[in-house]
Amino acid sequence: EVYGDSSRADSGGSGIIAGGAGTLLRKLMTGIALAGAAGLVLLFASPSYRQGEPSLAGSRAPEFAFTLDGKPAKLADLRGHVVVLNFWATWCPPCVEEMPSLERLHQQMSARGVMVLGVSVDEDAEAYEKFLRERQITFPTYLDPSKKIAASYETFMYPETYIIGPDG
Repeated sequence: EVYGDSSRADSGGSGIIAGGAGTLLRKLMTGIALAGAAGLVLLFASPSYRQGEPSLAGSRAPEFAFTLDGKPAKLADLRGHVVVLNFWATWCPPCVEEMPSLERLHQQMSARGVMVLGVSVDEDAEAYEKFLRERQITFPTYLDPSKKIAASYETFMYPETYIIGPDG
């Protein structure tokens, strides 16, 4: 008996060659599926994706009113400054995790004309105030329990941060 006889390997598709082709095909299909999954992850993680909506990059930031140092203010009042606008909430673990970084950014960059401005979507004002006190957050924050400001930026997942240029 000859062990590499190709006529035997091809008959019935159960020989060495047919088995190798099946394994190769499975590996190829697995690779294609993994590449497709990776592509989707990159698409959804892309800053320009925004849950299927067009990016706000390059457009004027939506105007809104807020309280700054106990006085009424609006975003237009901050023209001439770079504004790091962060939407967050005390009940959001990633938001809580990034707060120390935003505080450091505020400490290091405020003298250079960069303003960190937080907009909290918390509905519990007491929890919001307690959070700011306990974590010694000194950058300006505004409580917007109605979520109207976040909605004007089409922000529905938190945290989300926008960099607004000096021209608005």
